[in-house]
Amino acid sequence: MTKPSRDIADLIEIMRRLRDPAGGCPWDREQTFETIAPYTIEEAYEVAGAIADKDWPGLKDELGDLLFQTVYHARMAEEAGLFAFGDVVEAITAKMIARHPHVFGGGAAVPDAAAQTVAWEDHKRRERDARPAKQGLLDDVPTALPALLRAEKLQKRLSSVGFDWDSAERVLDKVREEAGEIVEAQKTGASQAELEGEIGDLLFVIANLARHMKVDPEAALRATNAKVMRRWAWIEAELKAQGRTAKAATLDELEELWLQAKARV
Repeated sequence: MTKPSRDIADLIEIMRRLRDPAGGCPWDREQTFETIAPYTIEEAYEVAGAIADKDWPGLKDELGDLLFQTVYHARMAEEAGLFAFGDVVEAITAKMIARHPHVFGGGAAVPDAAAQTVAWEDHKRRERDARPAKQGLLDDVPTALPALLRAEKLQKRLSSVGFDWDSAERVLDKVREEAGEIVEAQKTGASQAELEGEIGDLLFVIANLARHMKVDPEAALRATNAKVMRRWAWIEAELKAQGRTAKAATLDELEELWLQAKARV
């Protein structure tokens, strides 16, 4: 296989050759699940970044990179006698069919996306309950997720058994409470570890507030990061036009430029 192809079988063969002990790539042969996992996470974020930027040609490439990560892990699993790529495909097709009985199994119609979300979570709960060695409610929420995303998933799981606030207003009250605890901790000379704990509590509650308001906290923070970058680039351009740098500007000048940037970008 030496030419581009639209056939997944050719991509699987490329991966096999890269890992071939006799003639493969030395770097690829040395990799393990653990060493490749960070690249898998990185590729998923690059997919999200291309979508956020509406970079559709880039998205095609990033999706290819992410697909390659799946092929990579499946190849290592096959070498270890665990499973092969076909088993991965079979597992996800079985899962999608089982979780969409209204589409594939003659189940009752689902009126809207919100109802499907409820049905999806209920199906996942029943899958967890059916496992031979039943885990605790939160045990299978992946620890490798970004902290903000994991907080949201933990909260969703707790909500599934009724451990949740009943309105966004009550979560806002908790945000105020947690913010007040940070102020109090600072006043009373709390240790760095105690301050870290209080700030963690506030971030956890803010993630919950986002969930109650149907806002994706990761997407919201990514959008804010992008906004800050746009505004700071504008400030740097303004200062450059004046023959100055940000380091040479006073805080008051930077704050005034920030207000101007907010009105423009």
